[in-house]
Amino acid sequence: MCENPFEERYLVIAEKPSVAMTIAAVLGCKDRKDGYMESPDCVVSWCFGHLAEYAMPELYDDRYKNWSLEDLPIIPENWKLVVKDDKKKQFRILCDLLNNRGKAVSSTGRFTDRPFNYVVNACDAGREGELIFNRVYELSGSSLPVKRLWISSMEDDAIMEGFLSLKDSSDYRNLAEASVCRAQADWLVGINASRAFSKVYNYRLSVGRVQTPTLSMLVERCEQIDHFKKTQYFVTHLLVDDRGKMIDAVSENFADRKKAEQLASACNGNTATVSSLERKAKTAAPPKLYDLTSLQRDANRLLGLTAAKTLNCAQALYEKKLITYPRTDSKYLTDDMERTAADILAACRKVYPFLSPAELTAGYERDQGSAVPQGSAAPDIRRILDSKKVSDHHAIIPTIMITRADLSKCSEEEKKILTLIAARLVSATGRKFVYEAVKATFSCCGYTFVAYGRNIMEEGWKTAESAMRSHLHVEQEETVEADPDEGKKQAAGMVKIQSLSSLYQGKQFLNTKTKVTDHWTKPPAPFTEDSLLAMMERAGANEMEADVERKGLGTPATRAGIIEKLVSSKYVVRRNRQMIATDAGKQLVSAMPEYLKSPQMTADWENRLLQIERGQYDSRSFMDGITQLIRKMLQECGQIDEKESARFDKDKRNIRGMDSRENLGKCPVCGSPVYEGKRSFYCSNRECRFVLWKENKFLERMRTCLDDGMVKDILSTGRTYVRNLYSVKRDKFFSAYLCMEWKDGKSRFSLDFAE
Repeated sequence: MCENPFEERYLVIAEKPSVAMTIAAVLGCKDRKDGYMESPDCVVSWCFGHLAEYAMPELYDDRYKNWSLEDLPIIPENWKLVVKDDKKKQFRILCDLLNNRGKAVSSTGRFTDRPFNYVVNACDAGREGELIFNRVYELSGSSLPVKRLWISSMEDDAIMEGFLSLKDSSDYRNLAEASVCRAQADWLVGINASRAFSKVYNYRLSVGRVQTPTLSMLVERCEQIDHFKKTQYFVTHLLVDDRGKMIDAVSENFADRKKAEQLASACNGNTATVSSLERKAKTAAPPKLYDLTSLQRDANRLLGLTAAKTLNCAQALYEKKLITYPRTDSKYLTDDMERTAADILAACRKVYPFLSPAELTAGYERDQGSAVPQGSAAPDIRRILDSKKVSDHHAIIPTIMITRADLSKCSEEEKKILTLIAARLVSATGRKFVYEAVKATFSCCGYTFVAYGRNIMEEGWKTAESAMRSHLHVEQEETVEADPDEGKKQAAGMVKIQSLSSLYQGKQFLNTKTKVTDHWTKPPAPFTEDSLLAMMERAGANEMEADVERKGLGTPATRAGIIEKLVSSKYVVRRNRQMIATDAGKQLVSAMPEYLKSPQMTADWENRLLQIERGQYDSRSFMDGITQLIRKMLQECGQIDEKESARFDKDKRNIRGMDSRENLGKCPVCGSPVYEGKRSFYCSNRECRFVLWKENKFLERMRTCLDDGMVKDILSTGRTYVRNLYSVKRDKFFSAYLCMEWKDGKSRFSLDFAE
């Protein structure tokens, strides 16, 4: 606990109770009251996130209860804020405190009416935190001077340092304006566009400034996949025996199987010669530290967590003082954090000893407080320092509290997220990954075959990443760039990276063997949350000038909410980690004008908001642009003809989501549609006995269960590829094809490890 360093009496308002309790403990506010903590000189209270939000149209005028095109556009002259019923009690408490209607206990034990001298905005240091506080302050009618607490860590020292260097609220006036512009723009576009298109097409649609362009990207990808025409091709493999190790070299692609088989027949049993051998020294630089989006992407790709779940875990870790502020878009630390980074790096190696493997530490003695073994290369901390690339908050890193806290009290997901963040700090300060890329060309009977290899010279930062993957039971995967031609062949499953260290030009191999494999061209991969977040982050970048700040669709703090809104609106479904646009989502996008579903336009708005934060753009000009867009949209809605407005009449039941069942495929017994139930996938024919239980003994021992994506594959091809299956005998995770056969009225599962 820290001593209260202030003589004046002041009020502190945090964004949520958990944060308020942490601040209260630091400031010595021990007395718990209804809705706040207090001491003689200080009161700490809290919001519950957004206590107040903009009122819906019907609270401006009763006629807006009924949706009508004639009432549009709805553009409030004086914006109204309303408090939700379940939050009114806390709001009244805050109003009393903000207007000096509270009392405190003095050091003599008597009540004092000494008023507050000022209020501290201790909501999260960002656009949303500014909006949350300002709405409550505005509604309360308070005239207290406002100071701002701006911190990136919930550690005791960081909190006290923040209170010793409070900022004047005027320093954040531009940030406050940007937060209001964002909220009003979302309200105006959402309300007017949703009502306009719903009336034109005669059923309810949900349109959003950011969610609609995001949905548009998902729909476009689904259409690319649906309209993709796959083409079969064939590859001839030349197999040579190099001292008991088989090397696999491949030919060019053949459209005709006969030509591939003719080549295989011509070369089989003959002599092959290494006609050329190319060796290129390459390096892969360590990754940057995490910002929120890159953390969400890795958590989805490696752990299968949604963006929203990752954000919740990161927020919980922040409130437990275990990581720094998570809602950041920076991947660097400030230049003055070198010593702090070194101390936390040492803490990470102490708490997570697997990040300091024995082969790196054997034979060395550590200095007290040293982050690295004596005699080994020191971590390159300066590569993660760059104040010019840090805006409001630096990158996400653990705090020194990880050495003192009981991490067993964290949830399993929180512990995994913390492990990712700690491992990223170790990797980001590690040495380069150094390897040699090898391309061997074989000549046989006048034909050419190619094999690719990679010789690792120095593991560098990949040592820590590999250790992290093993600790979390995540499959190892290739993390370095491949030769373009090599990469294409790898993606098609035609070649593998092999060890070619023993080859030399002119080396001959007798009695070669051959085989022919068939392949299909592949459509673009469906979006996962990982790849969708990446697209949202890059949206509109190609059309922007090089020196423009690129924020893409939404912000790191809002992207998870946008994805969840699309799912809850039934415009998108999650299927085996994939994000798939539903028929309702496709229909919605098809009805929208280009400018409402354009990522470029929304990305441009986000940049305008950033310019407002920096004082480089006028908020009135921004809002004028929004209202002009709305008027343009309404004018075009009035020009939609009767035929177009009836486009959804044929199948409104499915579009509106009233029939939420999705046909996953044909029943292998009777051919009827198969649907998903609460605990099983069942045939729609009541006389048919076909059923696949989501949980069964075969899958339970491998710590997995059936989902709709797996069942769709099984009904289509009889098998589905599953990652992260658990082997009890080997105590490790693996991947394999899960095969299903319906026999004697029962489903029988098996595993296929064929590539």
